[in-house]
Amino acid sequence: MLELMADAVVGEVPLDDLPDSPGPRAPEVIRRYRRALLAHRDGAALVVGTYAAEPHTLHLAETLVAALLDDGLNEREAAWTAWTLIYFTLGLTQEEQAAEQQSLDDRLATAISRTTHPALYRTLGHLTSESFDERFEFGLNSIIGRR
Repeated sequence: MLELMADAVVGEVPLDDLPDSPGPRAPEVIRRYRRALLAHRDGAALVVGTYAAEPHTLHLAETLVAALLDDGLNEREAAWTAWTLIYFTLGLTQEEQAAEQQSLDDRLATAISRTTHPALYRTLGHLTSESFDERFEFGLNSIIGRR
């Protein structure tokens, strides 16, 4: 049942009108995937808890892997990059959806000490809930823009 629910969420990812050029196609698929997850309360948590080999999920995976292959990655690179993109998107989106439900910024700021966690303390301003869109784009570009 959960697999079917997860597949229904993934089925809301519009896969038409994607860029013709392979370079921007994979990032656009992942951006649309994230938006579909965010459109549902706990959408990422629902999808991350399943291994849905269902029609919508397979169609999304096919589209993503094909875009990566078309962009010049070999089979292994395309498969592993697709999984990396999916897992990154699920993880960050799950954190984002949890932050919407509770004040994670305050909890994090209270838990981090300048003396005990000096590196985290220095970067705390970049780990706020307001930075999810920027963090997503940074991660997406880091994964795909590696060449």
